[in-house]
Amino acid sequence: MSEIKITINGIEIAAKKNDTILKAARRESIYIPTLCYLSKCEPISSCRLCVIEAENQEGLILACQTKVVDGLVLQTNSQRLEEERKRIMQLYCVNHPLECGVCDKSGECDLQNKTLEFGVTAQKFMAKDQRREIKDWGLIQYDPSLCILCEKCVHTCNEIIGDDAIEIKVGGYKSIIGPKNSDTLDCTFCGECIAVCPVGALISKEFKYSSNAWELRKVPSSCAHCSSACSLTYESKHGGTESAEQKIYRVSNDFEFSTLCQAGRFGFDYENRAEKDKKAFDKAVGALKSARTIKFNSFITNEEAKILQTIKERNGIKLVNNDAYEFKKFMDAYSSVSGKSLYSATLEDVKNSDAIIILGSMISSDNPMARYAMNEASKKKNTKVVYLHPIEDSLLTPNVNKFVKYEPKSEEGVVALLASIFVDKNAISEDEKEFFEELDMGYVSSEASFDEAEQEEIGKMLSRAKNKTLILGADLYSHPRASNIARLAALFEKASGFKVLIIPSQTNTLGVSLICDLDEKVEGFSVGYNEEADFVLTSLGSNGRDNALDMPALNQQEGTFVSIDKRVVPLNAAIGFNGYELNDLANAIGISKELTVDYTKELFERKAFDDLQNRFLNDGMEDRGYVLKVEDVEANGKIEEIAELDEMNGTLVYTGTSVEQFNEWTKKSSNLKYQNGQILGSKAFMGAAKITDSKKICVESETKNMNGEFKLCENLKGTVAIVSKLDFDGSGYKFKRAKIIVQGN
Repeated sequence: MSEIKITINGIEIAAKKNDTILKAARRESIYIPTLCYLSKCEPISSCRLCVIEAENQEGLILACQTKVVDGLVLQTNSQRLEEERKRIMQLYCVNHPLECGVCDKSGECDLQNKTLEFGVTAQKFMAKDQRREIKDWGLIQYDPSLCILCEKCVHTCNEIIGDDAIEIKVGGYKSIIGPKNSDTLDCTFCGECIAVCPVGALISKEFKYSSNAWELRKVPSSCAHCSSACSLTYESKHGGTESAEQKIYRVSNDFEFSTLCQAGRFGFDYENRAEKDKKAFDKAVGALKSARTIKFNSFITNEEAKILQTIKERNGIKLVNNDAYEFKKFMDAYSSVSGKSLYSATLEDVKNSDAIIILGSMISSDNPMARYAMNEASKKKNTKVVYLHPIEDSLLTPNVNKFVKYEPKSEEGVVALLASIFVDKNAISEDEKEFFEELDMGYVSSEASFDEAEQEEIGKMLSRAKNKTLILGADLYSHPRASNIARLAALFEKASGFKVLIIPSQTNTLGVSLICDLDEKVEGFSVGYNEEADFVLTSLGSNGRDNALDMPALNQQEGTFVSIDKRVVPLNAAIGFNGYELNDLANAIGISKELTVDYTKELFERKAFDDLQNRFLNDGMEDRGYVLKVEDVEANGKIEEIAELDEMNGTLVYTGTSVEQFNEWTKKSSNLKYQNGQILGSKAFMGAAKITDSKKICVESETKNMNGEFKLCENLKGTVAIVSKLDFDGSGYKFKRAKIIVQGN
């Protein structure tokens, strides 16, 4: 039976198989009170406020955990229920401090709201109060005297984030929330525990006592730090007695259905403060008129990308974006075999998978939402996860069933070996069959350090899976053999039952690759948009340079991104910008549009900016912008023979980002402590380089030198170090040979 009929408060509604009563009721906008329920987590069932009456049943039942059955007749409001809920609220209010006037949660506190809703005006229960000390956990502060032990934070940290960093320290009336297996909080500091806390027990330490909730202006937008482009809300007001200018005080999210990482929640204060400088503007106009190349990255909106493409078409200049160029080449090669314009999977597909393979990505830092989706699948569906990478990611360890440490630069062979396991040979062309027949499995396995026993184990582990997802990262499309890797990966889409998710490396890599006709190399006089060039347009601050003009940061703009889910999502300006914008420059050289968002209706589905929604519906459906259609394209690509492996022996460095630092804009944030020049390395790396922990070193790679402080990372294996390169432009393979020079004594 696919559709189930139940009656709530005399109204017949349709429910789905495996729906809980609460979920079915919310979908129909029928109110049932809760304090501990979270739509994105499994039912917690600790608050008991969701009690309801069922016909022919004497006791009360919990709507949050009771599954629907056809013919159920339910009542959500009655005198009996009102009295029961009032008693529950009275118990919650025993010894709860009456400090609403100074509590950060006041005005948006669930306990406050429910106390008023159920008319708790007097207290008939009592208990001896306990001394509970406030805990300082870095960005997060915990006040156990305010905690109602709803467990939302514990379940979110475990089921959604995967840090599993907190637990209930059981002690009867003395029970509190505390770090798990540690004296201090050891987590990625996403702050989601702050978001889901219904009271003021868990708060942002930086936000504490800075504003009342009702004073803040809320601006719905999209996160600008990675390709997930998560839904968020900027909350701003004036700077107090010090300044009348608007200031962002915090970021919030619709935590019932969405999640933020540390950079998204705390890395919000990266705006560029600038005034109109006519002299610099005139120089910028002159530079654009004489430029032969515009160089830029993918931390821009679709509308700005459209402006740059229009300038190219009008002036005949080159557009160079190494990140989007490599991604576009990879996708073109992928489509030439898959026959589809885009990859098929979304983050929701990852959550619903029963088998996941991750290749060529350290997803914890490349895209935290991909990690959260994978963790959710692992925790809720017992999904089998295979992770293949030269560096083991300790954050994935609790979820990964099989880790394969292959040799750097052997990704082409690894993809071919995986394809040989999973691709249905009856569903591919004769040329593709011939490729597998001629593939020297033993040689490729040996060269890649991916032995045949591991391959057999993976094949057996995933053999019964029905919803399979392959996640591919930037290590692949920056690879010298990226195009053939893409064609091999496309066979999964075409003939294996896998859906494929390709992680764009920067916020709008996918959007830029679809909008702009990109060139490979810079020629002649160049203008850089947030990139170094002969003249620079920068949202990082011109700092008085003669060859630079200030531009607005992404939290000061209206526009759209294309997210990893192939969804065109809107962003709004959290605070104003008093300087010039890219559209002003375009107008000055003869490309006329009144507003930057006037370009929105020239993109993809031709929808106007003001017509784009940015919300979640009651049932959790994402109603943000629109999803791009995956089109059929000509499939004429040919799989090439695997190239001979270029061995990368000796000391290696991996250029990537960290969990909290994604780019130059997160580096500006006052909440995210940027550790300048830190180089994380393994014990083997330390021994090979003959250095000690905290030693100042210079890393001389094939493309760039970097000075910094070496830090031993116990979780890293092999002779490798991770260099955090926030200005990484996407060009070149991410593993590089390196020479280590010790500085000083």
